[in-house]
Amino acid sequence: MLARDRWKLIGWRLLQFVPVIVLATFIVFGLMQLVPGDIAVTLAGESASEARIAELRRLYGLDRPLLVQYGQWLWGAVQGDLGKSMLSGEPVLRSILTRFPTTLQIVLMALSVSLLIGVPMGILAALRPNSRVDAFVTSVASLGVALPNFWLAMLLVSIFALGLGWFPATGAVVFAKDPMASIKAATLPALALAAGGIAEVARQLRGSLVEVLSSQFVRTLHAKGLPPSAILWRHGLKNVSVNLLTVIGLMFNRLLGATVVIEAVFAIPGVGSMVVASAIQKDFPVIQGVVLAMVLIVITLNLVIDLLYTVVDPRVGRR
Repeated sequence: MLARDRWKLIGWRLLQFVPVIVLATFIVFGLMQLVPGDIAVTLAGESASEARIAELRRLYGLDRPLLVQYGQWLWGAVQGDLGKSMLSGEPVLRSILTRFPTTLQIVLMALSVSLLIGVPMGILAALRPNSRVDAFVTSVASLGVALPNFWLAMLLVSIFALGLGWFPATGAVVFAKDPMASIKAATLPALALAAGGIAEVARQLRGSLVEVLSSQFVRTLHAKGLPPSAILWRHGLKNVSVNLLTVIGLMFNRLLGATVVIEAVFAIPGVGSMVVASAIQKDFPVIQGVVLAMVLIVITLNLVIDLLYTVVDPRVGRR
């Protein structure tokens, strides 16, 4: 029964892929028309004639109706062709595959730091509600939410890169070439991203655990003489695992979007910096390709989280 429910869930999520992808990419495609500037003028040069600019528009199909342009791009994307950059001429798919590992490494490191620090903080606060420890964790969490990522990034660069020289201030290293240098280069960007994640994990876990540990069921376990550690690990954390998975999924999506700012601060050649430069220059194929990749990642992650729900709590698969 559970296996069948999982397959139904997968099928339902796959059916949702198509409308979400079409809607997201079309909205971005339409909004890009409102961005000031003309890619044809950029390609031709400021001193180019109107005839030359019109020729470039015809060459790249920019003179066609919006729906026709979008339809042609979508048909190519279905066949695995995301087009080429209008500025560099490089295939969009190759650019994404080259840059995405750098962005993903920063996001995964930030997510790991958020969990490694946020989970113990949330547990400590939940075990002693309304205590000094709880007040300290709550204050730190509020501070983490309030601090802007870009300000924290610049502060980290000033102290640990320019001041102490412990980490590089800019750039990135491919993990496959030099793992240690790659991790070192990604540490400060990951820490800047993780501040809000630590706060989010600590607050959500603290609230969920306090509710579970104060329930009648847990009080009964205490009365039966079950050790507090066993109650926490076997029953407390197990009952809040679904909420924690939800937080992890939402946090990954948020971190993925926040890398745009972080990559700009640290001059990291990732997907975020690429899409910002493309948006300024109205390089439509690159922007559409990145948006498509991001939507696919988010939808796939949501599917994985939904499947994990059925693992940690089989009752979810039967709803």
